[in-house]
Amino acid sequence: MRRITGLLYAADVADRIPLFPLSTTLVPGLVLPLHIFEPRYRLLVQDLLKEPDEERREFGIVGMRLGRSVETDGVSALYPVGVTALLHQADELDDGRFDIVTTGHRRFQILGLDTGRPLAHATVEFLDEPEGSLDARLTAQVADAFHSYRAALGGQVQASVGDGVVPEDPTVLSYLVTAAMVLAQDDRQQLLAAPSTAERLARARELLAREAMLIQLTASVPSLDLPGVVPSAN
Repeated sequence: MRRITGLLYAADVADRIPLFPLSTTLVPGLVLPLHIFEPRYRLLVQDLLKEPDEERREFGIVGMRLGRSVETDGVSALYPVGVTALLHQADELDDGRFDIVTTGHRRFQILGLDTGRPLAHATVEFLDEPEGSLDARLTAQVADAFHSYRAALGGQVQASVGDGVVPEDPTVLSYLVTAAMVLAQDDRQQLLAAPSTAERLARARELLAREAMLIQLTASVPSLDLPGVVPSAN
């Protein structure tokens, strides 16, 4: 077991990780820039940078429910499923703040929360990525619906989250749609927490149809606020 400044990392203890609650939802594979200014998260970054193996620079990002805080509401402030982030790049500013770049790595479910220290830690179960009862028709339907959705948004999604090529891998496609759609956080978290790729794609198909209908009925597009586009502040 490896301990750094009192913090235990997932690479050493598979069921205990430091947490970084955010008002946004991270998904596996998504690049997420963060601006770090709170002392507890500065310390986290400093400790992670001491690890030479980038694959071990891992911490948990979990969505925080609107109007709640870990300090006052405990675990009920958090959505039950989050994603670990791998720290790839960190630029330290003159005053000790950091601008960092992370990538979503693996999903976890929170089993317990420890808020006894300034930096919250969670006991977690890491989640597998089963495909479920996939069929080619479902994947093709979601890909087609996503093409139409991006066209309705006037190319803004393409510029924000990808190069315009819809991935063939069903799991990658399911997470791309989860990240790129303009959704309420509850909807995005529901997609993230889906037990299988097939179930995530089926729900994504419903949401894409719903959003396309709303755009058509209102003759307007939603305001984009995509994770990974604008740096998020802690």
